[in-house]
Amino acid sequence: MPQWLLISCVIVAYLGLTLWVGLRAGHRASSTVEGFVAGDRNFGFLVMYFVTGATVFSAFAFLGGPGWAYSRGAAAFYILSYGVLGMMPWYVIGPKVARVGRQLGQVTQAQFLTGRFPSRGLSLLIAVISVAALIPYITLQIRGAGIVIEAVTEGHIPLWLGAAAAYGVVLFYVLVSGVAAVGWTNTLQGVVMLVIAWTLGLYLPFKLYGGIEPMIQGIVQQRPGLLDAPGLSAVGQAWNWAAYSSAILVSAIGLQMWPHLFMKAFTARDERTIRRTVVWFPSFQLFLVPVFLIGLAGVLYVDELPRPDFILPHLILNVELPMIMVGLFCAGALSASMSTGDALLHATASVAVEDGVRPFVPLSEIQQRRLIRWLILVAGTVAYVFAVSEGLSLVLLLLTSYGIIAQLAPPVVAALFWRRATTPGVITGLLAGTATTLLFFFQPELRPIPLHEGILGLSVHVPVLLAVSLLTPAQGDAHVQAYVSPSAD
Repeated sequence: MPQWLLISCVIVAYLGLTLWVGLRAGHRASSTVEGFVAGDRNFGFLVMYFVTGATVFSAFAFLGGPGWAYSRGAAAFYILSYGVLGMMPWYVIGPKVARVGRQLGQVTQAQFLTGRFPSRGLSLLIAVISVAALIPYITLQIRGAGIVIEAVTEGHIPLWLGAAAAYGVVLFYVLVSGVAAVGWTNTLQGVVMLVIAWTLGLYLPFKLYGGIEPMIQGIVQQRPGLLDAPGLSAVGQAWNWAAYSSAILVSAIGLQMWPHLFMKAFTARDERTIRRTVVWFPSFQLFLVPVFLIGLAGVLYVDELPRPDFILPHLILNVELPMIMVGLFCAGALSASMSTGDALLHATASVAVEDGVRPFVPLSEIQQRRLIRWLILVAGTVAYVFAVSEGLSLVLLLLTSYGIIAQLAPPVVAALFWRRATTPGVITGLLAGTATTLLFFFQPELRPIPLHEGILGLSVHVPVLLAVSLLTPAQGDAHVQAYVSPSAD
């Protein structure tokens, strides 16, 4: 049997297993909107742990992580930093969000914010920002799946077909089972990701260099400076500490503000589950250690790649590995892609309906579920079209999306901890912060200091939110109390 055909059989078997798990998960949830969007608020610790970890680490981490380590060295370490830092505030914020959401029947981020700051315009603004950031994120997951399948099958399965097959499975189980499928398939995919990453991360250095220590010593001798923090920039020059530190900061601030992660607070069985997930999340973060080792294994083995993100498929195809290992690598890469893509698709459609449509058009529960399903198809189709026809605008949108998503952090913090915050203050601050972020992204020469544009956006956002809130009438104490001091269940 040809190697590519055997690998294809492994891929088909993995996709079949994922589909079975996703469809079985649907039997656990009710047929209500809350069941489809929030899993009846019944995710336990095991599912929350894997759904958080597998959702955070996408195809971008599985392919881009080794690419950064290979081309930029120590610069890749910022990913380790922001993941842990970004989860820490959630130990306090997450349980409060879950408690408010449970008491007020909320299932999305905008519902949470507009509950404290009533405004249909704010709901629509959050929906637009969220969908605009999520679509390019989905595109990269779909494209990542297609690239991997095309590479390991030696082009016999083209990118468009591989992407369609992988995300056809994702669309089907998300349409049928909603967030329950996302939770249980992420559990399976998270386990696969961890096993494959550690296997390859330990195997490749020993295969190519005789061990991790000889590999590191060789890099230090032949590529001095590559492993010195903060590493290299995208053009191969030294990355400055201001850019490195602000990249960590904006990513940490924005991490839990992504709608598909924020909404998981509404799926947790109880507040203790959220706290345990935060405490244990760094153990999943160790997934990045073997990912970086894979990229470093290519530094002295591969002279130069035009696309550093392809270092992992390149090593897999050029190092003599058993065919079953190549197939398992593909399963790991697909796990990274699909475990994020399914959550993104589900969140995009849920946010569009619950926050962009329902505040303006009354919908029954049946109509909501039906519209969410249609928009899952629409979002998946739009992202697929972009994925198979490369577009630089998508890359630009993704690169700045963390800066935009981070602008949702001040309203969330204000909703829970500042009694004097007002609706005009939140809306004005969000608009000012987003506009500033976009300005400095598209006009980087205007930046007064070399910081990430998202940090510059926050430096405008927060003072505007404070000033406008203090200049406008305060909200009633009873209304504010439900957020600032929500009663225990």
